[in-house]
Amino acid sequence: MDKNQISMDEKYMRRCLQLAANGIQGARPNPMVGAVIVVNDRIIGEGYHVRCGEGHAEVNAFASVRPEDEALLKDATIYVSLEPCSHYGKTPPCADLIIKKGVKHVVVGCVDPFAEVKGRGIRKLRDAGIEVEVGVLEKECEALNRRFFTFHREHRPYIILKWAQTANGFIDDHFKPVQISNDFTKMLSHKLRAEEDAILVGRVTETRDHPQLTVREWSGPHPKRLVIDRLHPLNLESLYSHQIQSLIVEGGAKTLQSFLDKGLWDELRVETNLGMTVDDGTRAPLIPAEAMVEESIRDGENQLVRYHKITPES
Repeated sequence: MDKNQISMDEKYMRRCLQLAANGIQGARPNPMVGAVIVVNDRIIGEGYHVRCGEGHAEVNAFASVRPEDEALLKDATIYVSLEPCSHYGKTPPCADLIIKKGVKHVVVGCVDPFAEVKGRGIRKLRDAGIEVEVGVLEKECEALNRRFFTFHREHRPYIILKWAQTANGFIDDHFKPVQISNDFTKMLSHKLRAEEDAILVGRVTETRDHPQLTVREWSGPHPKRLVIDRLHPLNLESLYSHQIQSLIVEGGAKTLQSFLDKGLWDELRVETNLGMTVDDGTRAPLIPAEAMVEESIRDGENQLVRYHKITPES
C-alpha cells in the first residue's frame, strides 16, 4: 500500500474517532464506534453509535447516505473504528448489513475484544469476498475505548485515581477540607463523573467531608456511589458482574495509596493549585514511576495533569 493510501485511510479513521467520541455517555456499556462511507475521496455517509440498544455506527452511516448516492455503495469503502459485530444482540449484525449493501472494501481500526465478536465479524466479511484491512490507527482506536477493552480483557473496571493537591503536596489544610480546585477544574471533574460508571471514596472521606459525588456542573448521569472501609472492601468481581466498566477513586490519601500499592489503576488525574501552600495536613500520594504524562491543562494557578500507566505493551 502506498503512502498516499495510508494517509487517506488515517484521515478517514480519524473522522471515525471524532464521531465515535460523541457517544461517550449514551453508548455505555457498548463501545464508542464511528463509521464513515467514502467513494472517490468523498464522504457519502457517516454515523456513530449514539445510544445503547439503538443503531450501531454502521447502521447510522448507511442511513445517512442520500438516495442518489446509494448506487455508489458498490464502489465505496466503509471505515469503522471497531470491528463490525457478527452476532444478534439488541440489534442485527452489522457485518451482515455491510454484505447486504454490497460494499467491497472495509477498513477497521481495531478488533473487538468482546467474546461474541473477537474476529468473527472480520472473518464473516472476508468469507463474503470483501477486502478487509485491520489496524489503521489501532492504538488510537483502542485508547478511545480503553474502559471497554479493560473490562473485557481483565474482567474489571478501568480505574481512575483522582486527587487535588496544593503546590507543596497536601490534599487538605491541617487535616481539614480546603478548596483547591477552581470553577473550571471543578467543571471538568463533574464532566468526568458524567462519563464514568461509578465513583468511590473511603469511609473517612465520607464521614469527614460528606462529598455529594454527583454531576452538578455538567450535563449527564450521576455515577454510582461507592464507599469502602475494612468491613466493606472493594470487590472487583462484583463490579464486573454489575457491568461497571469504569471507576473513579476520589478517596483520601489512604484509599488512594491502597490502590497505588496494589497497582490497581489505569489512569491518574492530579490537579495542583500552584498558588496555594499550607503548613501541615495530609500528604498527597507520590506519582508512581510507571506513570506517564498523557495530557496537561492549565487554568490560572490550577494545573490538571492526566497520566496513564506504562505497561509492557505501551
